[in-house]
Amino acid sequence: MPSGKTVKKVLFVCVGNTCRSQIAEGFANALGRGKIEVRSAGTSATGHVNKATIEAMKERGIDISAQSSKQLTDEMIDWADVVVTLGCCSAGMLCPADFKGKKTDWKIEDPLGRPPEVLSRVRDEIERKVKELLAEDGA
Repeated sequence: MPSGKTVKKVLFVCVGNTCRSQIAEGFANALGRGKIEVRSAGTSATGHVNKATIEAMKERGIDISAQSSKQLTDEMIDWADVVVTLGCCSAGMLCPADFKGKKTDWKIEDPLGRPPEVLSRVRDEIERKVKELLAEDGA
């Protein structure tokens, strides 16, 4: 990196890792390219990314079809500098007591099984929050 800054490693966590955390991962990869490393996971991962989520991100010009749903592991938390939860539980409860990184909770409603306008609203809210996160951390 030309600036000499350390690349931040951000982990987004939701329940199934099929929608909210996938959206956050997609936006963070697109908007923070080269400035942060991003992963996402679920506390009860489903094994797939929701098709409506993929389509909602395509509307923003971001292709997340190659992303996959992953089960959260202790190694993922250890890897991260920043852990962001998106409605599954608090990051304080999720992270071990000795976690030295930043813990953030985004209270984001689960749009799965809801009308398309709910998914669009959630997507837009996550985009705003990812932009704020990148601005906070100077990414």
